[in-house]
Amino acid sequence: MPEQHLFEYAVIRVVPRVEREEFMNVGVIIFSQRLKYLKCLYTINAERLTALCQDLCLDDVTANLQSFERICHGGANSGPIGRLDNASRFRWLTATRSTVVQASKVHPGFCVDADATLKRLFEQQVL
Repeated sequence: MPEQHLFEYAVIRVVPRVEREEFMNVGVIIFSQRLKYLKCLYTINAERLTALCQDLCLDDVTANLQSFERICHGGANSGPIGRLDNASRFRWLTATRSTVVQASKVHPGFCVDADATLKRLFEQQVL
């Protein structure tokens, strides 16, 4: 049997009006310390998002989601947070916020293939 690895994940949400607590799942972020893995997948369905909130600035949402992706990749182009280790970057990305782009609570699991697990979670939670 292939070795299973502990991972953690959170769903990335767009919350146009924080006070109403309505949201739409747009992505998933997954982290595994043992696999040295930190990655996110997201999609922007403009039609669904504007149906949820006509005043939502899709350019701002896109910029925020691109920041998530840059921070996951790390390195010089991802700012000071991107220079932290994977665990610190994951914790920063999934910290509780009251902004338009937020992460759900963190959930644990076990996987053999982190890429396949990310795709499966994305299909289940977002698409």
